[in-house]
Amino acid sequence: MPTAWFCFLAAMVTVYVVLDGFDLGVGALHLLLGRTDAERDEATEAIGPVWNGNEVWLIASGGVLFMAFPAAYAAAFSGLYFGLILVLWLLVGRGLALELRHQLDNPLWRSACDTVFSLSSAALALVFGVALGNVVRGVPLGPDGYFHLGLFEILNWYGLLIGVFGLVVLCAHGAGFLALRGADDLAARARRWAPRLTWGSAALFVVLIGPTAAVRESMLTNLTDHPWRLVFPLLAAAALVVTITAQRRGRWGRAFTGSALFIAGLLTTMAAGLYPYVLPAHEHRPYGLTASAAAAGHDALRTALVWWPLGMALAAVYFVYAYRMFFRTATVRSTSAAIDQPPSG
Repeated sequence: MPTAWFCFLAAMVTVYVVLDGFDLGVGALHLLLGRTDAERDEATEAIGPVWNGNEVWLIASGGVLFMAFPAAYAAAFSGLYFGLILVLWLLVGRGLALELRHQLDNPLWRSACDTVFSLSSAALALVFGVALGNVVRGVPLGPDGYFHLGLFEILNWYGLLIGVFGLVVLCAHGAGFLALRGADDLAARARRWAPRLTWGSAALFVVLIGPTAAVRESMLTNLTDHPWRLVFPLLAAAALVVTITAQRRGRWGRAFTGSALFIAGLLTTMAAGLYPYVLPAHEHRPYGLTASAAAAGHDALRTALVWWPLGMALAAVYFVYAYRMFFRTATVRSTSAAIDQPPSG
């Protein structure tokens, strides 16, 4: 039962990063790709119908962690308290900037909102990456199952490397989304930046193999000792090739799908490499929290298992419907704009 919930949690975190990742990437690139107020309007309108809903998966993932692995939840959020508060403030700032941007028709106000939106989006992508880097590296868990990391301990060299990698990957994902959904100069600029950022992601993907093996040798051992788990890094590598090839051919829908699968491959590789640990300790410490040790009681997990599939099915139906309508509306809007465009000459 704990293994099943470990898989459910990994799947939900993956869905969150794939869905919210592109609008974080759009936000991080907001000032770079949107040169005029109209282009920035277009970028925010592109993610407007979905960004708030995407964040539901973050809340749901936290809820599943609390329900299924309460010991890991208590240890992680107490030990990374500063990071948690920072994430909350960044989410609030980002949401306010998006919602209030159109409330005043004032260039200074819009510029301030654009800056807050862009910086908070980039910071969130970086902080999430740093958090994942610290999980892979392991935390200084004591025999009581708790730990505390100060700011400079959280910002260790490996965590920062993963943070930068996460930022580049999500920027590539966001640029791919704008290349698909944008128009005119905004789309053209996104189509120039998406391949650059994707190649940057590929380079960092290769470079990080060595540091990851250095900080957590057991992660690579877990993958090689169970060959079926190698399907996840192979998925990431294959998706990266598909993304680069599709971008070169101008097939932006396929490129965006490849980018989403690349992110999914990365996160599932991490989960497969860390299992059975939900919250690993440093390599030299024996106190890591495994799925079995951190799990709630069997009856609680079994009861939740009755309701979780129903909730996920309803969420899946809603998100599939919402995204189908979202992209269909976008296609109709683009076609109407092309029809209304006066002929040249």
